[in-house]
Amino acid sequence: MEPLCGRTYEKKILLNHLHAREARLIAIYGRRRVGKTFLIRSVYKDTLVFECSGIHGASLKQQLQNFSLALQKAQGSSLPLAVPEDWLSAFQMLEQFLDQRNAPHPSVVFFDELPWLHGPRSGFLPAFGHFWNTWASRQSQLVVIICGSAASWMIKHIINNKGGLHQRINERIRLEPFTLAETEAYLTQNNVSLDRYQLLQLYMAIGGIPPYLQAVRPGESAAQAIDRICFTKNGLLTEEFTNLYQSLFDEASHHMAIVRELAKHGSGLNRNEIMNACRLSSGGTTSSLLDELTESGFIDKQVPYEKNNKDSIYKLSDEYSLFYLKFIDKRKNTGDETWLRISETPSGRSWAGYAFEAVCLKHIKPLKKALGIDGILTTEAIWRFVPGQEHPGAQIDLLIDRTDHSINICEIKYTCDIFAIDAAYATELRRKLSVFREKTKTKKTLFLTMITTYGVHNNTNATGLVQKQLTMDDLFQENT
Repeated sequence: MEPLCGRTYEKKILLNHLHAREARLIAIYGRRRVGKTFLIRSVYKDTLVFECSGIHGASLKQQLQNFSLALQKAQGSSLPLAVPEDWLSAFQMLEQFLDQRNAPHPSVVFFDELPWLHGPRSGFLPAFGHFWNTWASRQSQLVVIICGSAASWMIKHIINNKGGLHQRINERIRLEPFTLAETEAYLTQNNVSLDRYQLLQLYMAIGGIPPYLQAVRPGESAAQAIDRICFTKNGLLTEEFTNLYQSLFDEASHHMAIVRELAKHGSGLNRNEIMNACRLSSGGTTSSLLDELTESGFIDKQVPYEKNNKDSIYKLSDEYSLFYLKFIDKRKNTGDETWLRISETPSGRSWAGYAFEAVCLKHIKPLKKALGIDGILTTEAIWRFVPGQEHPGAQIDLLIDRTDHSINICEIKYTCDIFAIDAAYATELRRKLSVFREKTKTKKTLFLTMITTYGVHNNTNATGLVQKQLTMDDLFQENT
């Protein structure tokens, strides 16, 4: 097994629970292929005594057979075990196995892909709740991990459980894709050497999903890797989009319809706009779909400055989904240098601007650290003023509202060189600051902050206007 890369925060949490003096129940969720199973196996490799993973689409009988095989493996037996009749019997068998071990050190039990184990009328969750409440919770050196890729299911049925597992979870961990810093470390570990500009390009296209990054080969440029992985006949990500959503959601066509619509609107859509575009009802179904996509990390819910939840704007935040819908969906199997050609088109440049902005929004912690405000309580938001006769309108895609009576107004620009502010753009920036102050009536100090790939040219247009500037290097700081 390759060494665990990154995940410093999650590893620390998991190890702390291992040394607790009472039983612990930990729920971990996150999108498919984000590395949940690898994390558990890596951190608990010396204490993992039982592991059972659900089988997608399997019947109750098949799931119970799978449990029996997992228990046989844990026991190290060459003889097959009886298949339990139901989940109550299965957990009784597990209790007996763990009791017989009588280990003097902590033991970890791991149930992976829990939503697949709990099929219709399977009785898994009630039986698991009974197992935890009547036996497992009394074992002082036991850690039970329950894990699932269907994040919304985990939230609804485990975190917010109203039955036997109500308020039983000791820790919940939503495992996110790798940050840029973790991506850099992971590729370096795999002997892939790319400068940060190319790492950023790669990340904007396929995101921080370990198996996607694992497909990058030493000696390839980012463009070559993207071409091979996304645009060749047998490319890893050529057909991943549909498989990804169908493996996570029932009736995935509705989720994909929302994602497809958001891919067309870089500035995002509100709930009503999504309902109208996707022909969804105004009942709870739309809210459930949006919550499921948000919890799974595919879309981002942003509350505008000085607004409330009902005014939220939804944006597509999954890098691969955006890249697929923009470029792969209608250009499958187009061969070598496909991405090199596309990246220089207006469509390619437009995508890069939006994708870079999305990456910045995912790296608020390192941005705050680079600004020297990581110790200050902040709220991040977007802001828009609809154009009218009085003003032509204004939009701020990221503002950092601080408790020290200041606001960072962030302008995010993706370029392949140092960014130069010309006179027209300087006028537009001043107008934007003026409109923001006038319409919000804020008395706070406004710091215009430029976030670019290589920095801002220190010309007369920038002097006195740009108060802070950050580069892509700042995004690669450890997200601690």
